[in-house]
Amino acid sequence: MAHVVVLGAGLGGTIMAYGLRKGLGKEHKVSVVSNGDRYSFVPSNPWVAVGWRDRESIEVDLAPVFARHDIALHPQGAKRLKPAERRIELNDGSSVAYDYLVIATGPELAFDEIDGLGPDHNSQSICHIDHALKTKKAFDALVDNPGPVVIGAVQGASCFGPAYEFAFILEKALRKAKVRDRVPMTFVTSEPYIGHLGLDGVGDTKGLLESELRQHHIKWICNAKVDRVEPGKMFVSEIADDGSLKKAYELPQVFSMMLPAFRGVAAVFGIEGLTNARGFIVVDEHQRSTSYPDIFAIGVCVAIAPLGKTPVPTGVPKTGFMIESMVTAAARNIGRLVTGAEPDAQATWNAVCLADLGDSGVAFVAQPQIPPRNVNWSSSGKWVHTAKVGFERYFLHKVRTGKAEPFYERLALQVMGVDKLKEIKIDDGAATPHV
Repeated sequence: MAHVVVLGAGLGGTIMAYGLRKGLGKEHKVSVVSNGDRYSFVPSNPWVAVGWRDRESIEVDLAPVFARHDIALHPQGAKRLKPAERRIELNDGSSVAYDYLVIATGPELAFDEIDGLGPDHNSQSICHIDHALKTKKAFDALVDNPGPVVIGAVQGASCFGPAYEFAFILEKALRKAKVRDRVPMTFVTSEPYIGHLGLDGVGDTKGLLESELRQHHIKWICNAKVDRVEPGKMFVSEIADDGSLKKAYELPQVFSMMLPAFRGVAAVFGIEGLTNARGFIVVDEHQRSTSYPDIFAIGVCVAIAPLGKTPVPTGVPKTGFMIESMVTAAARNIGRLVTGAEPDAQATWNAVCLADLGDSGVAFVAQPQIPPRNVNWSSSGKWVHTAKVGFERYFLHKVRTGKAEPFYERLALQVMGVDKLKEIKIDDGAATPHV
């Protein structure tokens, strides 16, 4: 019998657990270590922050679902991974041993790297459901007392889509409240240009998003380094291509939401051979640790080098579909190891993204996510908003029912030409197994 443990129960970790349970025989054990017993659909947080969703509508109690699928849950959370001992020390002093481990922790939010940044100081966040609910209170205060707003992503950030989403969602919510005319808005980003997204753009994301910002009367500053955030002010340096200071800004703000840089969580940070300098897990083409063959990693915690040098540090995002492709590869590879075979699956790291812009949205497909690409497409329209709402309901249904990926979803993606694994195709529904 093999014991496979998933560390983390976010977007990737939860589906990872379901995939392992489906793919492994009943004689094998699957466990999840998580901070608490709730799954929260993070992509909905921009809607929570303006009151379009509440906690109950985007959260799932994992305990009964896991119990139905014979998945053990350890909600105490991890204190420290002990890879040489093949165990995880939990926060209550107990430990969980494993034969194989999948790290799916997501990131630690590095608010402390900028003075005054974050929900405990002088800016808001949508990175966590608790942050989004706090942001909703700040939004209500903004409606009561309108003033300048700053939205964006700081230096070192790697997740830009939610910043754009929230800027436009907030803009629509302010229009609905009939106070938009009293709220000057500025988008501040470390990207070298609007729509870069940490990916050097996808299709015409530059043109699409610049056009949307103009139409919604939102000014922007690129190559921006946030120096500090004070009550009522944000200090920003615009950096020239040669690294020199191009212009310094003292931006007034009564409300701001800036996405932070990410780093690895404390439970794994600094483990020699496992992580890079930022605490992200270094993996090979099979999602397997390059130093610990019994450890795999998926999602935001995986180390991916920046695409190239930019005037202000800009990371590479790990989008939802990209993460699911990692899940699919890791689950298959662990299944093969359990049976004595070697890993053979490689995630495509394709990106399929739906960004809601309040009234409409922007969609893009990048195959693979990191250029050069075979497919490099983007589009916009009201249909994207509708599709995003549909995806939210569909994904939460998967989490609530314990389904990793129904066959019809795999088949639909293949018909679209979007694959999660390299060189592994569905032909008759019963050939190469997917989980």
